[in-house]
Parts: sequence; structure tokens; C-alpha cells
Amino acid sequence: MPEFIKMGVILMIVGAVATAVLALTEMVTREPIQEAKRLEILNALNEVLPEGFNNQPDMDTIQLVDSRLNRKEKPVTFYRARVDESPLGAAFVVTAPDGYSGDIDIMMAVSPKGDITGIQIVAHKETPGLGDKVLAATWRNVFKGKNLDNAKWGVKKDGGEFDQFSGATITPRAIVAAIKKGLEFTKENSGRMFAPAEAPAADANPGT
Repeated sequence: MPEFIKMGVILMIVGAVATAVLALTEMVTREPIQEAKRLEILNALNEVLPEGFNNQPDMDTIQLVDSRLNRKEKPVTFYRARVDESPLGAAFVVTAPDGYSGDIDIMMAVSPKGDITGIQIVAHKETPGLGDKVLAATWRNVFKGKNLDNAKWGVKKDGGEFDQFSGATITPRAIVAAIKKGLEFTKENSGRMFAPAEAPAADANPGT
């Protein structure tokens, strides 16, 4: 067998083995990765939703689209918390596009009356020690109980009531503005957000 053909066969075998290994790795790790993501979402939901719900918010969802939630108008998942059939709160991610270092994803939860029950920063690229001070619970907890009517929506530097940080005004300003937009969306869409959960589709072929 000529040398160049032999090398071609060897490379083909190596490629096939590598492809098989990658496929097996993806198959083995797929479920653990999905479970890790689910647990990450559940942890964030438990941080922002009010206590007392007895349903599974990650299983009671609806997707809505609006440019106030993110500029790209990607579908946003709303996680509904209920006590029996009564709505208790809904959590969703709103994206601030104008952070100092890019997008900031904020999970916020609101009650049916439009009051914030909690916020959590779930993704950001802000500067450590400056912009990332928004991760502190002492800053985030200030939003609890706030709504469109009982707060001055802005940082103090702009005449609002929310603290900014020395050397890092852009980050809290972006977050405050995004949360306000989330509240405005909630006010206009609460009927859809807190609508009864859809019943599972009936089996088209019962008994089969």
C-alpha cells in the first residue's frame, strides 16, 4: 500500500474515533448539564419569589416577547408561583443593555399587584470591585416592595432614590432603568403573566 494511502487511512480512523468519543461525551454530559442549569434557575427563583407557593414555578411557565425585556426581543420565560390556583408572583429575566461592560441579566419577581418581591443578578461582565457591587444583598434588597408608584426610579445622582457607587454609576443606573421597564411591562401584561396554567394536552389516541 502506498505511503500516502496508508496515512489517509490512519487519519480517517483517528477522525472516526475522535468523533465517536465526542459524541459519547456529549451524550454522557447532556443530562448533568441540563440538571445543573435547572438547579441554577431554581436557586434564583427561590431568591426572588415570595415564600409560600406550593406549585413548581419552573413547570408553570409562559413565554412573552417585548423590547423592554431585551432589545433583541427574544422570548422571555415567566415562571409563575401559585398557592393552589391563586397567583403569588412571577419571575422573569430583564436585560439591561447598557451596563459598563455589556448586557446585565436581572431576574426580577413581581406580585400580582405589581410590587417587586426580589431581584437577582444572574449574568454580567462588570468590573470586579466596582460594578459588581450590585451583587450585594444590601443593595438588591432595597428593591423589595417597590413599584412604579412608590419609588423615584433612578439613581440618586439622577434625582432618583437608588444608591450608585463611587466610580461606578453606569452599572446601577442601567439596572434601575431595566427593572423599571420590567415593571412597566408587568403593569400592561399582568393578565397574561398571571393567567391560569394551561392544562396538559389531552391524549389524541387514548388507550394506545
